[in-house]
Amino acid sequence: MGEISLVHQVSTEEKAVAFTFDDGPHPLYTKQLLDIFRKVNGKATFFMIGQEIEAFEDIAKEVHAAGHEIANHTYSHPDLTKITPEEAGEEIKRTDEIIRRVTGQSPTNFRPPYFAVNEEVLSLAAKFGYRSIGCVNGEAKDWEQPGVDFILERTRAACKKGSIFIFHDGYGEREQTIEAVRVMVGELAADGYRFLTVSELLGLVDRA
Repeated sequence: MGEISLVHQVSTEEKAVAFTFDDGPHPLYTKQLLDIFRKVNGKATFFMIGQEIEAFEDIAKEVHAAGHEIANHTYSHPDLTKITPEEAGEEIKRTDEIIRRVTGQSPTNFRPPYFAVNEEVLSLAAKFGYRSIGCVNGEAKDWEQPGVDFILERTRAACKKGSIFIFHDGYGEREQTIEAVRVMVGELAADGYRFLTVSELLGLVDRA
């Protein structure tokens, strides 16, 4: 496998991308996203926080039932590079167990909060069987709600076949994000793109 690193993009000639959403589930915004992807027969990946799954377990179950992927974003969203390896391991393990309980499946993808990683964090995630997932459109900074046009402009600039996008559906107001995603999904669908989960997108490489 070689050196472990964050996966930002997949090398593929297929018109396929993965939309990912951090910090949920959320009773309003997550449901709006499910509607957006239902209309284009697409799937997304939700990097959920353990505490939020416990608060809105019915929403997490709805995401899973709709065929989307639920992935691990730690239990309480700490910077894993600033706590002990034991504490970091517990953050991952606790959420892993919650996701297994909710979905009946073992999650395979992980995103470290704030993209804060070092060799220890990446190795720890790998020991749990996780691939650590990055993104191509970090410059969009949707978590700051900088405006729909700003989010779209930066995301369009980073978009290529095999791209993994980051957006947020939890922790704060996300109206701008929802609208930007609605527009972006519409544009890409019109251009013939498919919307895959991260695992499905990574699987394109396996088939090559």
